[in-house]
Amino acid sequence: MPEDRKPRRTRSNGEESRRRILDAAVEVASERGYDGTSIALVSASCGLPASSIYWHFKDKDDLIAAVIERSFASWLEAVTLPADGTPRERITAMSIHIAKALLDSPDFLRLGLMLALERRPTEPRARTMFLEVRDEATRRIADTVREFAPELDGASVHLLTTYAVASADGLFIAKEIGGDTVDLLALFELHASLVFDALTGLRAGNRKSTQEHS
Repeated sequence: MPEDRKPRRTRSNGEESRRRILDAAVEVASERGYDGTSIALVSASCGLPASSIYWHFKDKDDLIAAVIERSFASWLEAVTLPADGTPRERITAMSIHIAKALLDSPDFLRLGLMLALERRPTEPRARTMFLEVRDEATRRIADTVREFAPELDGASVHLLTTYAVASADGLFIAKEIGGDTVDLLALFELHASLVFDALTGLRAGNRKSTQEHS
């Protein structure tokens, strides 16, 4: 019987160690950035030896990529359009869910934006992962635009999607700078309203252009 329980206990201990390492990496990287993060600092923060960290992760880049991946998994769930309500209500609900996810797990966007703005001779795996998962979120938002306005051309969908994502980035940065003085939920609710109005305007412009050419 003890032999049967040992693998489960070992696996559970391994998962707990991995969680502690990732939590420590978030704390260190948030304070020091990618370059300032080291395995030694993460080890000191989580209380586990460097050998334990290397058992789970190949190197610092692999560790930071795992931080982004973990945070993104929960964040991506928020980029889902609710089934019920009017179009404006559904877009607003999704926007607020995204804001709440960013408040709960800001490390994905915080670390990702740091890496995305840097240019290095060798591309870190963490930066590549951030850009890949960000592309997935962008595709979901573009699909939402197409659902409400299937008549829009590709250029209009791309324009509105880019605006929505870029604006969300700006609101997140405003929260990072302003702290408690910035109400991220209220800003994202306003953001949803502006995006919906922009969508309505693009649809009206598309219909007018179609009528003029018919």
